[in-house]
Amino acid sequence: MTTDLEAHRAELTGYCYRMLGSGFEAEDAVQEAFVRAWRTYDPGRGPLRSWLFHLATNVCLDMLRGPQRRARAMDLGPAAVPGAALGEPLPENRWVQPVPDARVLDPADLAVTRETIRLAFVAALQHLPPRQRAVLILRDVLKWSAAETAALLDTTVTSVNSSLQRARARLPASEPLDEEVDEGLLARYVAAFESYDVDTLVSLLHEDATSSMPPFTWWLRGREASRAVLLGSDAPCAGSRLVPTRANGCPAFGQYLKGEAFALLILEVAGGLVVGQTTYLDPGLFPVFGLPMSFEGALRTER
Repeated sequence: MTTDLEAHRAELTGYCYRMLGSGFEAEDAVQEAFVRAWRTYDPGRGPLRSWLFHLATNVCLDMLRGPQRRARAMDLGPAAVPGAALGEPLPENRWVQPVPDARVLDPADLAVTRETIRLAFVAALQHLPPRQRAVLILRDVLKWSAAETAALLDTTVTSVNSSLQRARARLPASEPLDEEVDEGLLARYVAAFESYDVDTLVSLLHEDATSSMPPFTWWLRGREASRAVLLGSDAPCAGSRLVPTRANGCPAFGQYLKGEAFALLILEVAGGLVVGQTTYLDPGLFPVFGLPMSFEGALRTER
């Protein structure tokens, strides 16, 4: 049965990640669903996939009984004024966390699913009540029928359709990102970042680009705000090195400072420019993305 369960891991992890906003919690939820499946699955109940989603949904709903929801910095307050202090960091459970593409995306269906793991979309889902969230993901992302969704949630088709309508109305709109990002843009970004070339780096940003640094609620909006902060600081990231990876359907980089793991940087690109930069100041994320904890280790890995 282990092989049968593993065949559903990526799809289930993606579902639980959208529900919970954390890759760590999503993997815990999937593992718990697998344990329950070992104990309870009976082929007479129907297909294994449906039973696993039923179990995973129940696990997620149990985990979401707390009052707080995960968010991005942009959901928590207005943009900071350049020069403002970072403030106090918030605990990990307040943030929508990044997830490696490979853990949640089906390579055969990337074009359909990439948008649905973007940080903005996952953060928007957290505004919905948990059962509405489940309905919207099952119906609009995973393309389950209303009847299948009703059976999974032990409710009626009418209730599912009503929940879906309310969820769609509450879900904030988000701008689409470029499906294919220009490798030349990324190369110029990396070169400018590593050399702390502020003029070139800022020229690659959209005029309304956002920049944030979890676990701080501090964030910026606008190319000129980013320029002011970069020029006004004491070049704290000068000499950094970036190693590429993928996160939330977007290009991402492990940032190494003084040779050591420092931050995970995710870029959102639209219209050939960077529209969002999210820098997770958490080296603990590096192993999740298969990134070594030192830049020398990264060089050895690349060879």
